[in-house]
Amino acid sequence: MIRILVNGALGKMGAETVKAVSGDAGLVLVAKTDATDELLHIIKETKPEVAVEFTHPACVKKNVELLLRAGVRPVVGTTGLSAADLADLDVIARSCNLGVLVAPNFAIGAVLMMKFAATAAQYMPRVEILEFHHDQKADAPSGTAVKTADLIAETYEKINDVVLDEKELVVGARGGTYRNIPIHSIRLPGFVASQEVIFGGLGQTLKLRHDSISRDSFMPGVLIAIRKVQEITGLVYGLENVL
Repeated sequence: MIRILVNGALGKMGAETVKAVSGDAGLVLVAKTDATDELLHIIKETKPEVAVEFTHPACVKKNVELLLRAGVRPVVGTTGLSAADLADLDVIARSCNLGVLVAPNFAIGAVLMMKFAATAAQYMPRVEILEFHHDQKADAPSGTAVKTADLIAETYEKINDVVLDEKELVVGARGGTYRNIPIHSIRLPGFVASQEVIFGGLGQTLKLRHDSISRDSFMPGVLIAIRKVQEITGLVYGLENVL
């Protein structure tokens, strides 16, 4: 039985994680924490082996550092960590001889969508990303969109290499650009998490889309991550790297 702490348990993703962990015979939920709790004190009392972190971009790095130094392996679904943050946490994890698994998206379908996008980038010269989330999401673009752009750019470094002859009549109309890829972030009630990757080539387009209709879509990936994080040392970024 793996002893689990869920941090951010009062949030929507945290609450769903509590349900998933409680329903898994191989896991035992030893603690549920949120912003008003003294995290280190509860860790000392309950002795979790793995902590699932679904809190807020403003505090996620501090929380992960605390978990590692307390001897707990974090599984992180909170987005907002920069490349420098990830590098710092990797150093800390290795110094503690522990693993950290950071996943921008735990939905298996979303992981497949990112994988297919990286494959398509070898054959289609232009791409843009549209991501859709609920209107309470704290950051933009989403971690999934950033990760998708990274995978595309690493596969084909000349993506979107031709400069378009265009002018924005409204600032931001063409979205934000990351790794030479336009990303458009939509925030509306009714969405959970969706993403569309649109490739363009000579006389054709290719659309790859994933929709999470409910938050339980993320739970199989979370449960996989809980088990896999015990097998790694250092930081792994992306669920696809442990599947």
